[in-house]
Order: sequence, then C-alpha cells, then structure tokens
Amino acid sequence: MEIKFGGDFVVRKTPEQVYEFLVDPNRFCPLLPDYQSKEIVDDKNFVVKLSVGISHIRGTATVKLGLLEANPAKHAMYEGKADVPGGSATLRAGFDLESAAGGTKVVWSGQSNIVGRIASLAGGLLEPLAKKNIQKMIDELQKALA
Repeated sequence: MEIKFGGDFVVRKTPEQVYEFLVDPNRFCPLLPDYQSKEIVDDKNFVVKLSVGISHIRGTATVKLGLLEANPAKHAMYEGKADVPGGSATLRAGFDLESAAGGTKVVWSGQSNIVGRIASLAGGLLEPLAKKNIQKMIDELQKALA
C-alpha cells in the first residue's frame, strides 16, 4: 500500500534556522506522533521508536532514518525503513525551503510503502490514520518553528 503526502506552510524563521531545525533529530523527533525514544547512530542516521496501533494491531515501530540529501538552507530529504507490528514500511520525506516575505516557505512531501499483514488487516483505516498523524506532526513542526 502506497501513501503519498505533501503540503506547505510559511514560518517567520530564516531558511537557515528552519534547515538547522529539520536536520537535528534531537529537535524534531519529539514532534513525531506517539514518540517514545530515539538513538543517534551517527551524524546522518538515527533510530526512532514510536507507539503504533490500528485495529487490533498494536506495538512499537522501530524506524531507521537517514539524511539522504542535505543542501543547507534549501533542501533536506530523509529515507528510512520501519519495522511495525504486522509488517514493514519504507518511507521518504523531503523539505524544500524558499525565502518568503518575513520568513520561509516550507514545501514538504513524501511517500510511504507499507507491506505485510498490517496493510491487509487495517484496510481502509491505514491511509486516513497515516495522513492524520502526518498532519499532526506538521502542525507541531509549525508551532516549534513559530
């Protein structure tokens, strides 16, 4: 099952300030919905643990993320693999930064491919829940950058 997402927002921080926030897992990981913990592997890789649950499948997702592309003050792209109860997922999420009147326009996009029992058992519930959690994270990101 593939899920695509994207959007944009404007904040009153400079592109440099937004970029520094986005590439610092110590700052943005706690904004992830149902965040439990993180482990820094090196300067570009880390592991995040999140609580997950849909239908009767509940547990902890272990998400290995890496900063795949980094262009200071302009672009950051993460790629990762998650082990979730009942399946696994690959994901890619990127942020493009543009100067805007009084701040920075953040254009975000990504996709996730979910495979395993969870995709078939959760059925039509998975995509709306994923999009709700992504929007929750974006809302928290906007607040943190305000």
